[in-house]
Amino acid sequence: MRASRLGDDDGLARMLRAVQRDDEPHVVSGALGDVRLEDLAGAWAGDTREVVALAPAPGDVTGVPPEAAARATDAGECVVVTASSGSWALVPEVTEFGSDLEPGHLVTWHVTAVGPWSTRVLGALGSLAEAERDLRTALLLATRALDELDVARWRDDAAGAIADLRAGGAPAWQLPSSVAPRAVQVLTQAVRLRAIVDLATADDGGSVNLWQADQRSTALREVDRASRHAVGAATLWIASS
Repeated sequence: MRASRLGDDDGLARMLRAVQRDDEPHVVSGALGDVRLEDLAGAWAGDTREVVALAPAPGDVTGVPPEAAARATDAGECVVVTASSGSWALVPEVTEFGSDLEPGHLVTWHVTAVGPWSTRVLGALGSLAEAERDLRTALLLATRALDELDVARWRDDAAGAIADLRAGGAPAWQLPSSVAPRAVQVLTQAVRLRAIVDLATADDGGSVNLWQADQRSTALREVDRASRHAVGAATLWIASS
């Protein structure tokens, strides 16, 4: 939530559409009381000083404030915000309802008060340039793992997905126009690589031995780690003094 882009009704509406999409209106619970996400975002509009989106995983909660680490690890995601009122970690809890034909989602953002966090995140995740370099290495590892597994050969449904992932098309996100192109590129690459990891780890394929499977799993864990850390590096924003 970049303060410079949320200071008007249009910017706030675009942010809510990007976050909520087709869900029921998101709600907030916890340290700031029970309110709608729309109300909290409106209160923070023009007042956000620091923000980052993090993607923790079991065994790797890099950058996540300890007060929210357990819940954030379960969710696999966390947004940390500093405003004039303090610093807060927001973790979504998603409840599905409806049917396969008409699915729906109820989302509650649990808010926890946290201490100063931006210096720790900077030190843990590194710079955007470092994330970009790590992603280049991770991409080589990921594509090699896909080639060795030959996913497309034994999963007919995967061929198109692999082609899309390797094509490098940008996701249809509603990112603020103020986000630097380099950050958008890193974020896009990170999300693509996480999708490749999900695809490559869905099945071992049956044509590899245990040693090969273990080697590939090790490589893909490193790819996922680099991708998750890059999400944080690409979304970290600190207001100018």
